[in-house]
Amino acid sequence: MDWKQAWSTTTTTTNTALDALSPMCAPFAARWDREAERRAQLRTPENLKALMAAQREHNSARSTAAMARSQRSAARKASNNPLSANRRAARTADKAARGHHRQARVSLKAARKNYPATLAARAVQAHTAHTVWGGLASWLMSEAGHALTLWPASVSAGLIGLHAAGLWLGRRQPSVRLDDGMTAEERRLASRLDPSFWVQNADARGLSGTVPTPAKLTPAGLVSHVRLDGKWTPTALKGKREEIRALIGARTDLPMEIKAGSHGDRATITLRTRSAADGIDLSGWQPGAPWGVDTVTGEPVVVPLGRRMLVAGTSGAGKSWSTRAVLAEASETPDHRLVIIDPKRVEALNWQHRARTAVTPDEVLDVTSELYAEMIEREQLIPRGEDVIEISPERPRITVFVDEGAEVISMAKKTRRKGTENDPGDPDWGEIIENLRSLARRARAAEIIVIWATQKPTMSGEGHGIDSQIAGQITYRASLALSSAGESQVVFGQDAHEKGWHAHELPMPGFALLRSNPKAKPHHIRTRAMSPKDVIALPDRPIWHRASTRPTGNTLHLVKTPATPTESAPVPAPAETNRDRVLRAVHDGARTLRDITDRTGINKGTVSREVKALTAAGALRKADDGMLLPRREAA
Repeated sequence: MDWKQAWSTTTTTTNTALDALSPMCAPFAARWDREAERRAQLRTPENLKALMAAQREHNSARSTAAMARSQRSAARKASNNPLSANRRAARTADKAARGHHRQARVSLKAARKNYPATLAARAVQAHTAHTVWGGLASWLMSEAGHALTLWPASVSAGLIGLHAAGLWLGRRQPSVRLDDGMTAEERRLASRLDPSFWVQNADARGLSGTVPTPAKLTPAGLVSHVRLDGKWTPTALKGKREEIRALIGARTDLPMEIKAGSHGDRATITLRTRSAADGIDLSGWQPGAPWGVDTVTGEPVVVPLGRRMLVAGTSGAGKSWSTRAVLAEASETPDHRLVIIDPKRVEALNWQHRARTAVTPDEVLDVTSELYAEMIEREQLIPRGEDVIEISPERPRITVFVDEGAEVISMAKKTRRKGTENDPGDPDWGEIIENLRSLARRARAAEIIVIWATQKPTMSGEGHGIDSQIAGQITYRASLALSSAGESQVVFGQDAHEKGWHAHELPMPGFALLRSNPKAKPHHIRTRAMSPKDVIALPDRPIWHRASTRPTGNTLHLVKTPATPTESAPVPAPAETNRDRVLRAVHDGARTLRDITDRTGINKGTVSREVKALTAAGALRKADDGMLLPRREAA
């Protein structure tokens, strides 16, 4: 036999059994130590003096009471008259002495409580009393020749042994087995998440009744499952977040998640000590590259094109750097085009070689009107039985990126140019938001997709960044770090806090949450970072423009010299202008701006401008019900 191997195996098995028993005995040892410490703290010299004084007072009162009782007995024997002066005086003295004795006894009891005996002395007294009185009772009730008499002495010895063994096991520090791949911080946290440490120190933090399992190391950090006893629930454990952080000594900025476990009496604590995205290069962009990486599972996260999307994030969270990968994908292939609406102008400058950009109110109105007209035209081309139009280089998918949403909403509130008179030809910038609302509601089938980005994801108040009608159509919701919990609810819904969508707790910059469906999990995503220089370095791509119907000014015509002096060149017919087409549409029966737009294919901004000009010139007028009429019909 290999004695060395046998001893090693025995030692390992024994240590494993002791490690399993230690957490079971830890509550008993912890309670014993707390009570022993409490008693030791009360055993002060002041309390000892008070106890000794109470004992002297009690002894004196007891002696006085005994003497008064004897005098009363003697007076009763000396006289048979209960109303005699001696008997009445003795009775009064005895009553007063007994009352004083009772008060002294109460004071002595309080003094003993303030200066208690040590816990070890109490244990010895209890075991001694059990042995003596139990042994006496057993001897009196047993026959001399009975061989199966169970003597209390042996039972007391066994109890004393169990008592000592329970204290030793409960105070014993089990050998916590930790993964070799843990960092120093993870080892410290894992040792404190071990049941042996947790159970002994949980009561001091108000966590008595919770028992965790040994922490396991995952690609996303440490995970421990907690058993909830008594009145504990997962929700109640979430409310003890700060107490748990203090108990395990975790860093203040260390992300910690507490959620319900597999059963009602289970909860899960996850410490994000590491990320599954560590070591993955997420700089720059190449066609087909993922938008980010799930820090929990390590899987790539792809945002599919053709989804209406909201992107929120406070200043400095990395919103622009994170969305550029989506915009690059949306402008890469021949059947995709990109339109960027950017009142701040900064982002639009980076994409001028790949996207149609709109910065000023007039440009934004023109491009949204063109997109609206394109949507109307495409809707007529969707074949029966199909939900969306088929994209192609001739009819590409158009991604409309709005950055910043709050500025666009503010721009749409202005109906005239500042510093000019109310000329009928001035554009109505209020149509900007109406165009975008229509695109959000209707343009998915026409493959015109709106992506709305904002720093302030609120729907009301000054400077709100999301229009409620547009927000109602969005299916993909992404957010980087936000400034408040209320903004997280606006982005991810009313159940955001309950389901763990805490965007206001995201680290900055470059971390996001993406909710694409009700079953999506709130895992942190490390997003791809694309700098302005990376965007400028991308190759040029075709820029979308709707076929223009407005006159282009002077046109150069090549006129061939007649072969003979008698021949004359044909005079070309004058080109029909937008104003002529609008007037003809009204004569043909169009009565609203929408009808004129649908008939002519001209964008709404141009139609509005030409209608105002024709009205001012007297060629058109509005009826009492607001319908447009030619001058001859209005008469």
